[in-house]
Amino acid sequence: MQTGGMTGLVVCAAVLILASVVGVARAVSGGRFRARPRDGAVRLSAVELGTELGDRATLVQFSTAFCGPCRVTRRLLAEISGTVPGATHIEIDAENRLELAKRLGILRTPTVLVLDRAGRVVGRASGQPRRAEVMAAIDKATGATAASP
Repeated sequence: MQTGGMTGLVVCAAVLILASVVGVARAVSGGRFRARPRDGAVRLSAVELGTELGDRATLVQFSTAFCGPCRVTRRLLAEISGTVPGATHIEIDAENRLELAKRLGILRTPTVLVLDRAGRVVGRASGQPRRAEVMAAIDKATGATAASP
């Protein structure tokens, strides 16, 4: 009896440690903009998004109704788009636009895509992004647009 109880305790402790490591890793990496190789080939149009693209950049936020971080992200992106000339913020309900979310590989909300003025995806953040990273992604969108023919 003693050995079985001890084994169960060790397994329980191992599961708790693993879950903690995964949780910390997700929290640390959440909201950071990353380049995905296939994102560069993705282009979204005003028709797909339901509104015009920004002259400088478009911040596309995928959200769900009960997502707490989505509300904070909405306020951040609305504030940025209100202060950065040529930046537009569009929020899309991932549940209502499931086909688009699947096509773009949206696995978590909030997910923010930064588009250049031609609609090309130049940045992606899963989780709540940080202001400095959003601003850097907007600069990248402007640079990508300027560099394209």
